Amino acid sequence: MEKPSVWGKLYLALILFLLYLPILVVAAYSFNAASSGAQWTGFTLSWYKKLLEEGKYTQPLLHSIELGLLSAFLAGVIGTAAALSAATRAFKTKGVFESLSMLPIMIPEIILGISFMSMFALVGLRGGMLPLVLAHTTFCIPYVYIIVKGRIRDLDPSVIEAARTLGATKIRAFLTVTLPIILPAVLSGCLLSFAMSFDDVIISSYLRGPTSELLPTKIYAALKLGVTPDVNALFTLILGVMLLLVATMAVTLQIRKILQRKVDAQ
Repeated sequence: MEKPSVWGKLYLALILFLLYLPILVVAAYSFNAASSGAQWTGFTLSWYKKLLEEGKYTQPLLHSIELGLLSAFLAGVIGTAAALSAATRAFKTKGVFESLSMLPIMIPEIILGISFMSMFALVGLRGGMLPLVLAHTTFCIPYVYIIVKGRIRDLDPSVIEAARTLGATKIRAFLTVTLPIILPAVLSGCLLSFAMSFDDVIISSYLRGPTSELLPTKIYAALKLGVTPDVNALFTLILGVMLLLVATMAVTLQIRKILQRKVDAQ
């Protein structure tokens, strides 16, 4: 493989710099003593103290985490089952099924939001956590479906056939053979689903109820009056948690590789 040239490396560095510069600016201004981002007046941690003392974003944050976890779990189960069915079985309407499964990520969110709101109103669900979970699960399923299906295509059918030949039932073969192989793909789909659910504003704004305020909609409403330093502080805290989780996963994978090498060497 040909190594990238110096200009290619500079171009990539420029793209990454422009991509992450706004994030770094927001994080930096969360420590700004000024009440606006117009100028830098000094370093302070008062906005973090104010954020923790007031706690106005605590309940929306918990609601968003709860919604994201529920939606990711349901999307993981349904998306994995759909991917297994589509990858291992042949039926006449398979092409139509795969096309329809992609619709939730192809339709604009504003249309999805209005459609969900109309449908739930028709059955008496005016807003709240239940409509949010159903809607978020619906548009998260395709992400799990695509990732898991791609992993199943690389699965050697002879491995499953060998397990069945040795006397394993379909359920036992799935739990002991198929699931461990596709588990990284399932977890990846669930993590992506959680991120999409946690980040959603448009659909959530149509379906949230008075007791189910979510963090993205709360921040969006606050930003209508201008960017405040406490929002910057909240963003920086969330970013720090995400970076910590990513670092933990990276270290865990490295430790796992090292242990696997030692086992293989023995």
